[in-house]
Amino acid sequence: MSSISDNLGSVTRRIQKATLQAGRELDSVNLLAVSKTRNAGELREAAAAGQRAFGENYVQEALDKIAELSDLPDIVWHFIGPVQSNKTRQIASAFSWVHSVDRLKIARRLSEQRDAHLPPLNICLQVNINNEATKSGCRPDELPELVPEIGQLPGLSLRGLMAIPDPDQPEAELRASFRKLANTLKQLKQAFPEAGPLDTLSMGMSGDMEMAIAEGATWVRVGTAIFGERPQKS
Repeated sequence: MSSISDNLGSVTRRIQKATLQAGRELDSVNLLAVSKTRNAGELREAAAAGQRAFGENYVQEALDKIAELSDLPDIVWHFIGPVQSNKTRQIASAFSWVHSVDRLKIARRLSEQRDAHLPPLNICLQVNINNEATKSGCRPDELPELVPEIGQLPGLSLRGLMAIPDPDQPEAELRASFRKLANTLKQLKQAFPEAGPLDTLSMGMSGDMEMAIAEGATWVRVGTAIFGERPQKS
């Protein structure tokens, strides 16, 4: 059974190979270790192997791990789950990134509740790229209204877009979904140059990261390929 360190090495090599094949600079793609349901010891093992960015989906679980790993001050915490209004204060205080902002109300709350002594909170707008009824995210046609409004909020840095395309669609359609998100970001950056850096595409996971990298991903969110399969709930 491979160790977390071995798995991280394997994932890193996959990312590097895909990045080079796409004709991109090696440092243009970042690895976000999706650590929901994983314990602090597993995260500590990943950190010892050099991983610094961790993505969490559940606020209280994340806060417990952040406290337990407070002796590792260079860890960067990303929130990647649905953002509930009653959790925004905790998220705004504890995280450096939020990948899953999907409406103006949430962005305003994060802006108002971000501590003034902290650097701006990096946010991505989650896009429901395939218009799936069961998936969070704003519609692509809502972005031209959201981006300029969110881009001017204090305490936030609007970095880009995040999506979780339907993994069951044919490969050609999955690739087209990644490409659509990348093209959308380019259009927004041209239309709203003052809204923020708009330099981030958070897309691609364990099974499709190579495809996402080929289409421009700057963060790939990988859990299973690093930590193994999650135990089945009894």
